[in-house]
Order: sequence, then C-alpha cells, then structure tokens
Amino acid sequence: MVEVTRRPPRRPRSRARRSAAAVVAAASAAAAGACGTAGAAEDSIVGKDGLVIGVHRDQPGLGQHIEGAPSGAYDSYEGFDVRMAKEIARHLHVNASKVTFKAAPSKKREEMLQNGEVDLVVGTYSITPERKTKVSFAGPYYVAHQDILVPESNPRSIRGLDDLAGMRLCSVPGSQSFHRVGTEQGVPAVPVEAGGYTECLQKLIAGQLDAVTTDDLILGGLASMAAKTGDYMRLANAPFSDERYGVGIRQGDVDGCEAVNEAITKMYQDGTMRLQLNRWFGPTGLELTTTVPQFEGCI
Repeated sequence: MVEVTRRPPRRPRSRARRSAAAVVAAASAAAAGACGTAGAAEDSIVGKDGLVIGVHRDQPGLGQHIEGAPSGAYDSYEGFDVRMAKEIARHLHVNASKVTFKAAPSKKREEMLQNGEVDLVVGTYSITPERKTKVSFAGPYYVAHQDILVPESNPRSIRGLDDLAGMRLCSVPGSQSFHRVGTEQGVPAVPVEAGGYTECLQKLIAGQLDAVTTDDLILGGLASMAAKTGDYMRLANAPFSDERYGVGIRQGDVDGCEAVNEAITKMYQDGTMRLQLNRWFGPTGLELTTTVPQFEGCI
C-alpha cells in the first residue's frame, strides 16, 4: 500500500495580499504582451489571414501587371515570381481572395518591408550583405546569373563582359546590375538610367543603348517580349555572377522564413518549380536549374 502524505491546509491569504498579487500578475502580463508585440512572432507572416506581396510590374516573364486588370487583385499580375508568391501564400494557408499584389520598385523594396507596406517581396530580389542589414530573406528560391542582352545584329560585337568597356549600358535605380559591371568587375561602361528593365529594352530597341545587363531570367523575358514586335535580341551567354533570388520579409521573422523555405522545398519536390521555369523560360533556351538551392538560413 502506498502511503500518501497529506499537507496541512494553507491559510487563506488576506485581501491585501491577494490584491498585491493581482497587481503583480497584471503588470507581468502587460510586460509579456509588450514583449510579444515587439518580437518577431507578433509580426510574422505565419498565421496572417491576408498578405500583401510586393512584386515587379514591368519584368516580362517574372512580374508584370496585366493591362486593364484591377490594381492589386490576385489575378492582376503574371510571371514566374508571381507564381512563386502565390504558391508561398497557399502554403501559408492564406486564401487567394486575401492575397493582394503591390508594385515594389527595386529602390523601394527595403522601405516597403520596413514600414509594413508589404508583408513579402518576391521580385528578382538578390540576397546581398547590405540588404540583409535592413530586411531578412528566405530562400533563395532560384539562383540566376548576370548576363548581357544585345540586338541580334549586334553591330558592336559585344560577346562578353570586357566588351562593355565604353559602351552605353542601362542602369536601374535600386538594382545591383550596373554596379556589378563597373565596381565589382571594373569595366568602365557608360550608365544610361531607366526606370525599369522594360524601359531598358525600349531604349535598346531605339538605339539609345548598346546593351542591357542583368539577371539571365530577366533578360530572357525581355528577349521574348521584343520578339513579339520583330525586334530580335540574343543573350551573350557569358554569365559572370550568381544572383540568389530570396523572398524578402521583415527582419527577425524566423518563423516566416522557415515557413517560406518549406514552401520552396515542396515546390522543387513536387515538380512545381520545373513546370513554372519551363513555362516562363523554356522557349528562351536558357539552361535552367531544377534542384533546390542551398538556403541562406533563418536567423
């Protein structure tokens, strides 16, 4: 038989002691609530009923606003990045009716995440040390490579990076592409500013540029767009950088980062990534990668 030791009954606390304990408990609860509000968990994309996702509006094949479509609606944008964003939202159990897309220009992406204007940015957003001081990244979901786009006739015989010396090259504010040529590679090209890469293509067709250099997926989309109007372009096929496309999220959202990484992994495993890459870039002849990239890590 197991002997049970009974404790003597506790004397009831006085009303004053009970009141003091209640005050302490209330203060502790308030402090915990304040900590929760400031912490990543409260600001996480995980568990949100709706999402506002920043995408490009002028990158054919990646993120492009559909002419005439209502601004922000679920079906108002199209492209590879937009498809990635939709798959991520689905993995986070957010209904399509609660997903809003918003144009996120390259130079405003960090600001839009920091001030809560968007919850995510999925738009050829290369992971860099400088950007990581301002926002967090999940992924990368794809590793592209910077290359060069020229008219098919290519009267200047631009075949590689060194041939860009002294050439008129498009520069888009907020993009790293021109910086990589001039600063990192030391090639003295002449910058010609444009508001986005669709405008770069227009300037290239008009003869105001000698070449456009940026990520090969972007260039592939531009080449396909130009071909529709009979302005044929070609890639130099001279890659000179790795562009690790991440999903931008608010700094410190570890739960959100891990959830997005799970979504990316699933897309590679179930064939979604291969299907979407081939859909948007198969006709360009680009050599596409269909294996999961090494993730950045959620910290």
